Amino acid sequence: MIGAMTTSESAGTLVLAGTPIGRPDDAPARLAAELATADVIAAEDTRRLKRLVTDLGIEITGRVMSYFEGNEQGRTPQLVDALLAGGRVVLVTDAGMPSVSDPGYRLVAAAVEAGITVTAVPGPSAVLTALAVSGLPVDRFCFEGFLPRKTGERSRRLDWLADEPRTMVFFEAPHRTEAALLAMAEAFGADRRAAVCRELTKTHEEVRRDGLGNLAAWASAGIRGEVTIVVSGAPDDEAATDPETLRALVASEESAGVPRKQAIADVARRSGVPKRVVYDLVHKP
Repeated sequence: MIGAMTTSESAGTLVLAGTPIGRPDDAPARLAAELATADVIAAEDTRRLKRLVTDLGIEITGRVMSYFEGNEQGRTPQLVDALLAGGRVVLVTDAGMPSVSDPGYRLVAAAVEAGITVTAVPGPSAVLTALAVSGLPVDRFCFEGFLPRKTGERSRRLDWLADEPRTMVFFEAPHRTEAALLAMAEAFGADRRAAVCRELTKTHEEVRRDGLGNLAAWASAGIRGEVTIVVSGAPDDEAATDPETLRALVASEESAGVPRKQAIADVARRSGVPKRVVYDLVHKP
């Protein structure tokens, strides 16, 4: 069995630095000092880093390297070498904490494997900010990141999450928000409570709280900006829903000429029961 690697005394430190998700004055107090004194700054977008440094009123003395999804595989060994040589490497992404749906995990894993100290400058997080303002339960939650772009893969992911009892947090692109909300309404039920948080902490911040169906209708007009979606977990009483009643409702729909697939979707939406549950009850009595 391979034991954990001990930290090299001569190695440097990798600093994961949280950056503002909107307002520059939300920057952590330590951020300016870390950026000003770093030997190397690995930035997801060097142009955004330049704007941030200007807003913070500091000058960078270390080397700046771009570090984004397209080049992180090649740049990671270079950064590890800099760390092993004793350098202090600060990693920043466009907004929020590195590694959370942003570049960083690959470098953290490589640094840990090399026995390098990894620390963080804690900062703003869209996940926790959206969760806090959503008005939904916060005692237990899970972060699901971005949903798959392809319709079939997205539906399968949401069907798998239909029985999740914890509050769920998702990231989404503005132009895909309507489609995501429609898919969530189909998988979770149109009345499942949710919040769409747009442009958090920025001038045009907006939080819309409603059922998924109504939120999808609202998003159909088009929205802009960074989007975080918070969805309540499956209610406790879903497990107590009478299977015979659900089967009878689907049978009634079918007898009225509604195709079975549509009947299952309609009953699931009206009953607040995941579509997959109704499907299984009808096909696996």
